[in-house]
Amino acid sequence: MKKKSAIDNTINMLDSFGEDKVMGISIKSLVAIGMTVAMAASGYTMMNNQIEIAKTLPEPPVSAEEFRLQTEIIDNAILETKADIENINSSLKKIDERLYNLSRK
Repeated sequence: MKKKSAIDNTINMLDSFGEDKVMGISIKSLVAIGMTVAMAASGYTMMNNQIEIAKTLPEPPVSAEEFRLQTEIIDNAILETKADIENINSSLKKIDERLYNLSRK
């Protein structure tokens, strides 16, 4: 087998360039690459716009101060309930002692 010369290699490379190819890449491939890049850029831009809109839209329904006050009110209610339960327990103990004493007689 005969080795190809540099001239033969150059001729083969020139044959790969034709009317339907640019720098060895077919025009269909170039269009597909261009469309893909354009779609990716468009998607990126749309996503950034949606993120900026989303940053401004969700206004909290309750401000930080209102939340703090509501939490404080709930905590006070829990403490009051705890005190009421302690009073009820002490009353139950008294009633239990009275029942025990009555049943012993």
